[in-house]
Amino acid sequence: MKVVIVDYGSGNLRSAAKALELVSTEINGQYDITVTGDAAVVGKADYVVLPGVGAFGDCVAGLAQLDGMIDALNEVVAIGGRPFLGICVGMQLMADRGIEHGEHAGLGWISGDVLPIEPVGESLKIPHMGWNELRLTAENHPVLNDIVDRTHAYFVHSFSLRCADEANVLAVTDYGGAVSAVVGRDNMIGTQFHPEKSQAAGLALLKNFLKWQP
Repeated sequence: MKVVIVDYGSGNLRSAAKALELVSTEINGQYDITVTGDAAVVGKADYVVLPGVGAFGDCVAGLAQLDGMIDALNEVVAIGGRPFLGICVGMQLMADRGIEHGEHAGLGWISGDVLPIEPVGESLKIPHMGWNELRLTAENHPVLNDIVDRTHAYFVHSFSLRCADEANVLAVTDYGGAVSAVVGRDNMIGTQFHPEKSQAAGLALLKNFLKWQP
């Protein structure tokens, strides 16, 4: 099974790759973990992972600069139905648009906007950085198997995806109000937190993702 991590100049790709390599050996090791910016390679993927760090608009621009990449992602994920995992800004790119240094169109896979976090209370700083609890809002999603409610995950972000349909929100975290922590529909799932930095819970999620057959 070919697992492709999209390299578009954003994100700690090596950490994500190493975490996926680790959990793949715990399943059966029959996974080829590839980091690439080549749309043709993405087009042959069995699983697609889209990391992302930085501003929404910069990440959109990075994808657009790779010849054929957005078309390949749409063909493989939105049309082809192959399992997709977005991480941090990679999750946010699933939205219709992001409002960060202007308005930027996203991939449009999950209806909603990426907006600034506005926590209640001056004690909560922006960016939201560090460990925080996950509150599961969806039952029986395969990628969340063995993830215990109120387990902790590692976040670094100033914006969050606000889904138009609450059914697409699979988990939240509390940061002066509910913030989307995991979103998904059909063959797509995204985490606002970094699974590769979230120790046992993050590794369990990545293992579940590689076993997922939506």
